[in-house]
Amino acid sequence: MTVSRVDRAWLNEAVRRIEADYNRSADTHLIRVDLPRYPGITLYLKDESSHPTGSLKHRLARSLFLYALCNEWIGPNTCVIEASSGSTAVSEAYFARMLGLRFIAVVPASTAAPKLDAIRFHGGEIHMVDDPRTVYDVLHRLAAETGGHFVDQFTYAERATDWRGNNNIAESIFAQMAQEEHAVPRWIVCGAGTGGTSATIGRFIRYQRYATRLCVADPEHSVFHRHFADRRVTELPEGCASRIEGIGRPRVEPSFVPSVIDRMIAVGDCASVGAMRALSDRLGRRVGGSTGTNLWACAALVEEMAAAGEQGSIVTLLCDGGDRYAATYFDDDWLAKCAILSAPATQRMAAFLA
Repeated sequence: MTVSRVDRAWLNEAVRRIEADYNRSADTHLIRVDLPRYPGITLYLKDESSHPTGSLKHRLARSLFLYALCNEWIGPNTCVIEASSGSTAVSEAYFARMLGLRFIAVVPASTAAPKLDAIRFHGGEIHMVDDPRTVYDVLHRLAAETGGHFVDQFTYAERATDWRGNNNIAESIFAQMAQEEHAVPRWIVCGAGTGGTSATIGRFIRYQRYATRLCVADPEHSVFHRHFADRRVTELPEGCASRIEGIGRPRVEPSFVPSVIDRMIAVGDCASVGAMRALSDRLGRRVGGSTGTNLWACAALVEEMAAAGEQGSIVTLLCDGGDRYAATYFDDDWLAKCAILSAPATQRMAAFLA
C-alpha cells in the first residue's frame, strides 16, 4: 500500500521512534578470543546476541522497516507480513509493535518453539506452512486478504542497509578493531541467509579500500556456495535441506551478491553443531548453530594462515544466543534423531580453542 500525504506526520513519528530506539541501544560487543596454539593470530566475535531481540536480524529488521517507511509502503493501518525461520520475524514483530502495527510471520512448521514464543511475546502472529514451496503463495494471499505489506527480506536485505556506513555492521567492526594489534582484519567471516549482511560487508570493504577479504560460511546443504562456484546453479535438488536455522537457502535469493564475496566455505551440519557446542563451553554461555558454522570456517582460515607463517586477525559474527535451541542443538536426543553426530567436531573445535 501507499501512505497518503496526510499521513506524513505519522510517518515522521514512526521513523523517530525507530531512530530513538537505536539511540538508546549501545553497540554490540567485540569479543577477543586468544588462540594460544596459533601465536600472532587472534579471533574476534561480533556479539549480535546483545540486541534487544537477541540476534543479528535486529539490524536487518530495523533497516527493512525504515526502508519500507521511507518508500511509503507501510502506513498507520498496514498489516506487516514476513517469511522467516524465526529470528527476523522476532525482530520485525518488535518493530511492528513499536509502531502499533499488526504483524504476521509465515514460518516453516519445523521452526524451534522458543522462536515462535519470542514472536508471540512481541505481539506477532504465527502462520505455519508444512511445505516450504508454498511460502510465497501464502505470503501474497495474506497480503491480499489483509491489504498488508510483504516486507520480503530476501529481496530487500541487500539494499535496505546503507553499505557506505551510517552505523552498519561493517563500519562498527572496523571502528572497534582500530586499537587492536592487527586493526585491519585479514578475514571477516559471516553466513548468508538473505545475503544482506555479506553484501553490506563486502561492499563496505571495497568502498573503504581495505585489504580485508570476506569469507561466507555456508551450510553444506545450501545453494549459495554452489552458486558461488557455478552461477548456473540456482536451486538445490528436491529433499536437500540444511538443519542450521537462519542461514543457507534452497534457492538463490535476490539479496545474495556473490561478486562481493572472496571465498565461500561449505560446512556440514555436524561440524556446525560441534563448533557451536565447543564455543559455548569456551564462553560459558550458549550460542546458536549459525555461529558454529562461522567458527568452523574461521578455524580453517586460521590453520591456513598458520601453515603459511602469517599473522593477523579474523572477525566473525556471534549471530544469536543458544537458549532458543535448547530443544534442538543442545538436546542430545534430538541430535540423535536427526543423525547429527557432533561429538567429534566438538572435540576438534575444543582443541582448536584450547
